[in-house]
Amino acid sequence: MADVRDVNLNRLAIFVAVVEAGSLTAAAARLGLAKTMVSTHMQRLEAEVGASLLVRTTRRLGLTEPGRAFYDASVKILRATEEALTAIGGEAAPVRGTLRVSSPIDYGSLAVAPALVELRRAHPQLNVELLCTDQYVDLIADGIDVAIRLGRLADSNYRAVKLGSFVKWIVASPEFVEIWGEPQTPAELSAMPYCALTVLPHPLTLELRRGNGERNGDGDAESVRCENAFLVNTANACRSATLAGGGFGLLTDFSIGADVAAGRLIRLLPEWASEPASIQAVFPPTSHPPAKVRALIETFKKQLERTS
Repeated sequence: MADVRDVNLNRLAIFVAVVEAGSLTAAAARLGLAKTMVSTHMQRLEAEVGASLLVRTTRRLGLTEPGRAFYDASVKILRATEEALTAIGGEAAPVRGTLRVSSPIDYGSLAVAPALVELRRAHPQLNVELLCTDQYVDLIADGIDVAIRLGRLADSNYRAVKLGSFVKWIVASPEFVEIWGEPQTPAELSAMPYCALTVLPHPLTLELRRGNGERNGDGDAESVRCENAFLVNTANACRSATLAGGGFGLLTDFSIGADVAAGRLIRLLPEWASEPASIQAVFPPTSHPPAKVRALIETFKKQLERTS
C-alpha cells in the first residue's frame, strides 16, 4: 500500500492538469513545462501510488478506474489546499494560477470574454481559460472554477452569486416594420412571423410583462402563441434572422442593445418585455472562495454596473 509520505503532492496538480487538458502536450502548454517533464512526473506519480492512472487512446489520454478515483480525490485535495491558503491570506491572497470559466456561447463572447481580459490586465499572474458552450457543464468533472449561468438555476450543492439580471425585448428590423407595421398590443404579434429559438422549453410562446418585465400587479402579463415561425437553434442565429427581416424576435437586451441603439433593430411594444432573469456565477461550495474566483466576481459586477 502506498504511503502518503512517498507521494510528491506537487504532482497532483500536474496530474489534474493532464486529465483536464486531455493530453500531455496540452497540459505542458497550460503549465508552462516541457512535455517530457510532464511525462516524467506522471510516470513517477504512478510509481509512487503503485497503480496505473492514465491510459492512452487513439485520440487522447483516458483514466483507468483507479485513475478516476485518484483524480476526484486530487481535485478535492487541491481545492482544500487553495481554500486553506485563501483563509490564511484573506483579502491579500494573490490572484494567480489558472481560472477556468464556462459560459453560454452568446453571453460568453459578448460579456464574459471582455470581463476576463480586464481581469487579466489587473492580475498578470493569472491564466484564464474560457469554455463557451450551451451544453450543461459539470464543474467538478470538467474542472471548471466558475460557471456563468443565465436564468433559473437547477437545484444543486454549488454556491451561486448573483451578478446582475437581463430581460428580453421584442425587436424587428426596419424592413420588417415597413411590411408588417408596428403592433399596438401583444396579441397582434401572433399573426406576425416570429424568429423562434428551439432550445427554449416553449419556443412558440411569448411570456410578456408590462413595464420592462417588472411585476406590477394583476393584469400586466400576456401569453402570446406564435404559429408563423422561423425556427433556429442558437441565439446568434436568431439575432441574425431577426436582423435579416425573417421575423420579429424576443432577444436578450445584452445581445441586441447595440443594434437597437444603432437603428438596425426597432424595439416593438417597448413597454413590454420578458420577466427579468438572473446572471449568476456558480462555483463549488467552499467556506472561502479562492482569490481568483472572488476577483472574477468583483470584476464582473463592476463591468455590469458600467454597462447597465
